[in-house]
Amino acid sequence: MNRISNIRKNLIRSKKILSAMKRRLVIWTVAIFTFCIFSYLIDPFNPVWTEYLKSPLKMIVEDLSWIIFFSVIISEVSIFIDSVLNRLLPWKNRTVKRLLIQCILQIVGSILIVIIVNFIIESTSESLPDMDSRKEYTLLGQWVATNIIISLIISAFNTVDYLLANWKKTAIEAAQHKLRASKHKQAAMAAELQALKLQIDPHFIFNNLSVLSELILEDQQLGYEYSEKFAKVYRYLLVNSRKDIIAVEEELKFLDSYIFLIEKRIGDGVVFKIDIQEEYRSMYTLPLSLQLLVENAIKHNQTSKSNPLEICVYTLPTGELVVANTFLPLINKPDSSGVGLTNIIARYDILGYTKPVIERTEDKFIVKLPLI
Repeated sequence: MNRISNIRKNLIRSKKILSAMKRRLVIWTVAIFTFCIFSYLIDPFNPVWTEYLKSPLKMIVEDLSWIIFFSVIISEVSIFIDSVLNRLLPWKNRTVKRLLIQCILQIVGSILIVIIVNFIIESTSESLPDMDSRKEYTLLGQWVATNIIISLIISAFNTVDYLLANWKKTAIEAAQHKLRASKHKQAAMAAELQALKLQIDPHFIFNNLSVLSELILEDQQLGYEYSEKFAKVYRYLLVNSRKDIIAVEEELKFLDSYIFLIEKRIGDGVVFKIDIQEEYRSMYTLPLSLQLLVENAIKHNQTSKSNPLEICVYTLPTGELVVANTFLPLINKPDSSGVGLTNIIARYDILGYTKPVIERTEDKFIVKLPLI
């Protein structure tokens, strides 16, 4: 493992070195071409250019060698100044101060390079053409100007490269932070949704087990049938309560079994009317949403044989699944556990779907569930 890790580190180091060398080659090339172009543009009509083309090949090669050497030196000095300032005075801290200091250092460095290189040329060259001092100072000034321009161009190149690298790094960090925040949010939402789903189990079990115990005492056969239906219903609950959505067709099958339990529990005190259009049966809703709404209606309304509670389940052309019940409020309202309607609304909200619509008239309580 250590050997593989070392090989990886060496590969990464090699890639970085290769990338740095490529960058330097680009800068050197830019410096060489800039030197040649600006040397000509400063005084394009100088007869020296015509005479230069007639010079011996040896002299041209020597001049090109000096140009390459000079361009590499000024490039390296510019890179060095830029890297030192990136550590001591980053752009993000004091931009104006950094710009002024960098420009001053580049100009001073350029002048020093010209003086040093000029001294080296005069010391090493065997024969230099004689020229008056005025012309010599003019050429020296042009050389300094060209040098400063090259230095500033390289500095601008390094600065842009540095700023782009930092912008890219910042953008990546921001994207990673956003991704982490999104993952945390999704985890929190999933935990909250799971908690809402788990609320269903105790509420459902408590109501039906109490009825089952009574039926077993009164009629063992009916108690057996009830336990069979209850087992099927509870199996459905265990399998599907962990799902986010479920087909309307599946939910209706569950509701049909659940109605059997209700009828045995309440008798003629509740009447069900179900009318779901075929085209909506393949759409989706939240698991156990119909069961919770039916249970909610029974819990908060009177269920007497003389005036039975009517619960209607149907669909609308707007793509909504409706659970409506007659409004027969209890005289003594029971304490609400917040499991029924609140649970459904919270789950719709967490999953990002359109929230259910709740309407209440003088004689009806209506809940419209948007189909998915």
